[in-house]
Amino acid sequence: MCDCRGNRLKTIFQLMCQLLWVVGMIMAMGGVSLLMKYRHYSLFFSQTYILLPVVFTICSAAFLLFAGFLGTWLSLRDSRCLLGLFVYLLVVIFCVGSTASALAYVHSRKLDSDTASLSEVFQKYTGSSQDRNSRIVDVTQEELHCCGVRNYTDWLDSSWLNKTGGDVVPRSCCNTTFLLCKGSLYQPWKLYHQGCQVKLEMAFQFILQFIMWTSLLGFLTEVCAKHLTTVFKLLPVYLI
Repeated sequence: MCDCRGNRLKTIFQLMCQLLWVVGMIMAMGGVSLLMKYRHYSLFFSQTYILLPVVFTICSAAFLLFAGFLGTWLSLRDSRCLLGLFVYLLVVIFCVGSTASALAYVHSRKLDSDTASLSEVFQKYTGSSQDRNSRIVDVTQEELHCCGVRNYTDWLDSSWLNKTGGDVVPRSCCNTTFLLCKGSLYQPWKLYHQGCQVKLEMAFQFILQFIMWTSLLGFLTEVCAKHLTTVFKLLPVYLI
């Protein structure tokens, strides 16, 4: 009876350790996604502080993966030392994961100020493919299906519009459903109406919220793993 119960505990613990691996990989995916998204749109950010959640998320993911490996090894051998190290690692993961979640929450609330450089970049638009600012603006409008900072009327105040006669916006503003669109302000229904700032904030909001929810999932998994290690401490005979 005791051996059967001990084997069940070890099986549950091994499954929990595999879940730590899965959560770790998901969290790493969130951190890498935020990093790649930032690198793609870094020109629009006035500060690099949004990379802090990336650092803590990837560190938390690495600790989770190591904890999953250590826990699996622990389930196969009786070692008080490894058990203590595993519990200590769970505490570290909780601290790092909580920090990552808190930073993700803070930045999800201040994306408007973080992307303050967006208007500046749009104002420097020249339409030249050789100009980095112009390329980024065109790529952003095409990828996010947006036009201007808040909407397409923002181009009315741009210096670039004066060079085009004052009636044409960049063709990257054209809705792809209209193949003959040339960016004319006299045909606004052919343009994207939503601004790029909202679309950009939504893209980053999604990843930051993903990190927060993944951190919560990691916390719940850690609590379950910690409970099982407590059982192992009280019932050492079940560890083989």
